[in-house]
Amino acid sequence: MKFVDLLRTAIGNTFRSKARTILTVIAIFIGAFTLTLTSGVGTGVNDYIDKTVAGFGDQNSIYVQKVADQTEPQDDGPREYDPEDSNVSTGFGSMSGLSNKDIETIENIDGVESVDPMYMVTPTYLESPDGDQFQLQLGMPSDAEGVELESGEIPTREDDEMIVPASWVEDLGFDSNEDAVGKTVDVVMTNMAGDDETFEVTISGVSQASLAGASLTPMPSSSLNEKLYDYQTSGSQRDVPDSYFMAVANIENIDDAGQIKSQLADENMLGMTVEDQLGMFRAVINGIVWILNSFAIIALLAAGFGIVNTLLMSVQERTREIGLMKALGMSGGKVFGLFSLEAIFIGFLGSAIGAAVGVATGSIISSVLSNGLLEGLPGLSLFLFDPIQTALIILSVMVIAFLAGTIPAMRAARQDPINALRYE
Repeated sequence: MKFVDLLRTAIGNTFRSKARTILTVIAIFIGAFTLTLTSGVGTGVNDYIDKTVAGFGDQNSIYVQKVADQTEPQDDGPREYDPEDSNVSTGFGSMSGLSNKDIETIENIDGVESVDPMYMVTPTYLESPDGDQFQLQLGMPSDAEGVELESGEIPTREDDEMIVPASWVEDLGFDSNEDAVGKTVDVVMTNMAGDDETFEVTISGVSQASLAGASLTPMPSSSLNEKLYDYQTSGSQRDVPDSYFMAVANIENIDDAGQIKSQLADENMLGMTVEDQLGMFRAVINGIVWILNSFAIIALLAAGFGIVNTLLMSVQERTREIGLMKALGMSGGKVFGLFSLEAIFIGFLGSAIGAAVGVATGSIISSVLSNGLLEGLPGLSLFLFDPIQTALIILSVMVIAFLAGTIPAMRAARQDPINALRYE
């Protein structure tokens, strides 16, 4: 009997007991369906994270912050004043900031080309063209961090410009994102003497939302950020030392990032690349996907026992038939192959149908969510299916089915033809 004949016979035998076969296929379907969906979620979200990373400006950058020095235990008394220490007010208290000495230390690290220090600016409020006033917390300078835009342009470093989030456009009184570009708003600053100053700022662009959270707040140009900081720290009777909440170290080769971060750690500074920051999202998503995959694997293992049961029953019911086939010259290997092909075909049916329904369901859900709950994250497809990954799921399930069918197939192959023919 040729392979084609074995396959044809195996497919025909599969449907002898339709109820048992259908129940086993349904169990496999559930596992394959779940695996396909969870795989689609992982692929979709990681693809969006990759796009977010690609949307940033220069990837050869390390974001540096000060870490509190914990080398010496702190007693209950006051700490000695160190003029080199720098604290940054955040509006919720203060944090250790980078001093000019820290900036010089970063610049002197091998592999660092230049350093862009970031001031922490806390405006009093923002006033729209209609006279409405809003609380304002500025993000990092947009020309240093990079951001994806819905309209407009990234501010130039020298001009008094900023980017506003798309969610702010309507509240600021503009008809659309395009309408907001080129318009001006007023940023009011209060200095250390309590005096207010109004700065007219041009909106150069409107930013998209992203998983990185980079566009949740308005983002000024470097020049505007520095100008606002200079006024914020003016009016004091004593000199206020420069302090920075972060610095961007531009490096020659991203492969040197690990060594540079290690040297920063020796100086009580924390360095993170864009990939490091978004890697947290990736780790969480992959963890969730693995947990969901474990449930799918449990379902497939249960389905494997279903295949064992189905074929064992089939072997018992067809004992005389097996004896007749062997008496007519069919070898034990071909009998083994016949029952193995039945198991593989059951696995193929369940996995192929499960994967196809999973892809269709995921695509529909992704489309609905993209126009609904996830509308604020343009470019995100919650389910994204890789044909190769889907094919691997089907093949993996077929392998599981083959392994599950090994015991019944071996039992059938070892049947003695004389005893089998006498079986009642």
